[in-house]
Amino acid sequence: MIWSVITIHIFIEFFFSTSLKLHTDQDKGDGNLKYILTGDGAGSLFIIDENTGDIHAAKKLDREEKSLYVLRAKAIDRKSGRQVEPESEFIIKIHDINDNEPKFTKDLYAASIPEMSGVGTSVIQVTATDADDANYGNSAKVVYSILQGQPYFSVDPETGIIKTALPDMSRENREQYQVVIQAKDMGGQMGGLSGTTTVNITLTDVNDNPPRFPQSTYQFSSPESAPPGTPLGRIKANDPDLGENAETEYSISNGDGSDMFDIVTDKDTQEGIITVKKQLDFEKKILYTLRVEATNTHLDPRFLQLGPFKDTALVKISVEDIDEPPVFSRSSYLIEVDEDAKEGSIIGQVVAQDPDITKNTIKYSVDRHTDLDRIFNIYSGNGSLFISKPLDREETPWHNITVIATEINNPKQSSQIPVFIRILDINDHAPEFAKYYETFVCENAKAGQLIQTVSAVDKDEPPRGHKFFFELVPEFAVHPNFSIIDNKDNTAGIITRRNGYSRSKTSIYHLPIIIFDNDYPVQSSTGTLTIQVCACDSRGNMQSCNTEALLLPAGLSTGALIAILLCIIILLVLVVLFAALKRQRKKEPLIISKDDVRDNIVTYNDEGGGEEDTQAFDIGTLRNPEAREESKMRRDVLPETIFQIRRTAPLWENIDVQDFIHRRLKENDSDPAAPPYDSLATYAYEGNDSIANSLSSLESLATDGNQDYDYLSDWGPRFKKLADMYGGEESDRD
Repeated sequence: MIWSVITIHIFIEFFFSTSLKLHTDQDKGDGNLKYILTGDGAGSLFIIDENTGDIHAAKKLDREEKSLYVLRAKAIDRKSGRQVEPESEFIIKIHDINDNEPKFTKDLYAASIPEMSGVGTSVIQVTATDADDANYGNSAKVVYSILQGQPYFSVDPETGIIKTALPDMSRENREQYQVVIQAKDMGGQMGGLSGTTTVNITLTDVNDNPPRFPQSTYQFSSPESAPPGTPLGRIKANDPDLGENAETEYSISNGDGSDMFDIVTDKDTQEGIITVKKQLDFEKKILYTLRVEATNTHLDPRFLQLGPFKDTALVKISVEDIDEPPVFSRSSYLIEVDEDAKEGSIIGQVVAQDPDITKNTIKYSVDRHTDLDRIFNIYSGNGSLFISKPLDREETPWHNITVIATEINNPKQSSQIPVFIRILDINDHAPEFAKYYETFVCENAKAGQLIQTVSAVDKDEPPRGHKFFFELVPEFAVHPNFSIIDNKDNTAGIITRRNGYSRSKTSIYHLPIIIFDNDYPVQSSTGTLTIQVCACDSRGNMQSCNTEALLLPAGLSTGALIAILLCIIILLVLVVLFAALKRQRKKEPLIISKDDVRDNIVTYNDEGGGEEDTQAFDIGTLRNPEAREESKMRRDVLPETIFQIRRTAPLWENIDVQDFIHRRLKENDSDPAAPPYDSLATYAYEGNDSIANSLSSLESLATDGNQDYDYLSDWGPRFKKLADMYGGEESDRD
């Protein structure tokens, strides 16, 4: 055997021609042997000539893909297929050449660094790798360099760390930088391969700039009527920093308007809002000056040497005049007046004035919604309040009214003020018993026994409190039956003066008592105490106070008395009902039958309705004698009196209606029982073809004097018959 394990080194750019030849001693050159190659890449990457044993590379070898190949070779007899020698193994190692450029881990880097950083401050580290063999030559040795970004930044050639190269770089001047870094192999020597990457570097903000007002003076104006809290305007100090580094706090450092105005910071816009702090008054001051200061709230100690991080500006505020309503001298008034003050008395005065420069004239009035009874009034010129009606403290101890002050030249400008009027008490009411006392004395009472304690009340309220005195009236200063003892505590006791009292002799005693008060002027009243004499048991408990009980039999109880009274009442009710029913049966209708024609005089308490009255009376029977019906009662009122019906002979046949009416008229005029007031006489026949369509209520001729009926002639043809009857027969009139 002529081979065993063989290691072969091959460069990657080279292809095999006759670079490797396998041969066995058994090969005679006659072509009887066949060479076979197996292992990594056999048949695809490495090809062997089976006759000669020459090995060739079919493709370009790449160490970065595979640096080591293990192959096995053997020779066999073509005829017998026997292996002439044991199989041999050989290894092929690929030697590296510089065929890969360095590559960065990222195509684009992003980094940031605070502005004003010192020289040499690390920013970021970039890394490039080379796929070539680092153990073979300098193919994988990488060196870094900066192609773009000088003079601001530099890079360490071995580590790839980017650093600042200039001091005090300001974000406000330039915020973004783009740096290009190159990585080159072969140690940076000429001929080496290289790769690049881009690094975007941002300068972050630090508080290195103080706030600055764009102008030194600001002007604002405000109406004097602006309420506290009203915003007047905004000012802003510019700060080129960002975020919290630009946060600014505004304040008023000094100025004559520091008490009248305030400034607050708008956190969203970093502006200072000037507002009204107190009520302004044009008449007192028309111009205010403020010194406003703007200060950074987040300071960086590293940059304090750059100067004070604050700025000031002057703010001038002018006050505008507004027509204001009158102003009272006080916020409210309290007036005290005696309740006996006379009507028209002045009790106090309110004062208001126009705060404007013009000093308009003021008129005063009382809001009548607060004084509905018009007890008080006011002089419109000077604001003096006076009484219009009497006062009564016991009825109304306080009066709360409202006074209105109005400018005469501008009635829209008005103000209101509450006025509290306290009515002071005077002693104008006499004391009286606190309540009604039901006092009794037992028949078996002993002398010196207390039977009642009385007290008094007074509507007045003296400042030192009530003090009452009790005594009997002078006529009964020494009463034979009772006496009074003043307890000195606004109460008094009623004491018996003798032993035993008799209901049969005197059942009730009246004891007049005088009650005095202790105020000035002294008021007094007399109250009469009613004392009943009652029967009591041995313990003094009342049993009966009725004198009637003495006259009743000893065995008759109270229940028996009540039963007797109920029986009497029931009997009286039955008698009244029986009498009413009997009287109702005696009543008869006005007309008993159709054939009974007679006069009916019925009294009503209403006035006749005339021709238009078709509901109160039915006069249809006057128009047709055949239409006679039963007597009809009035349908509108209930008659008070029904007179006895006088029977007359029937006169229906062959009688003139005029003669019939005259006869009935005479009968009624001569009847002493005829009523001297309006009534209705019902007749059953008016006459055939009468021109009278309606007949009104007839007035009785039974009067104290003559009546004149000449006016009936002026009423037309309907009343001609009446005019002839009453106008020509004077003898029928009384």
